Amino acid sequence: MFSLLWELLIGLVVGAVAKLLMPGKDGGGIWITMALGIAGSLLATYLGRFLGWYQDGQAAGFIMSVVGAIVLLFIYKLIRKKAA
Repeated sequence: MFSLLWELLIGLVVGAVAKLLMPGKDGGGIWITMALGIAGSLLATYLGRFLGWYQDGQAAGFIMSVVGAIVLLFIYKLIRKKAA
């Protein structure tokens, strides 16, 4: 139970840092920011495993999680820009 709460809290912090570092206005509240942080961490973990940076069972660190969240924000902005 506490590990899930810890993941949600870290996801919120990672998402908030990514939104702070990425220029422009981003919609969404606390839940979207949290989901962004968790998705960024998952992206960084799987990409790191694919590239051989992490072994099975290892997770991405804080900095790589933020980088993953920034990549997701960048993709979101590209898709939103094309749709508008």
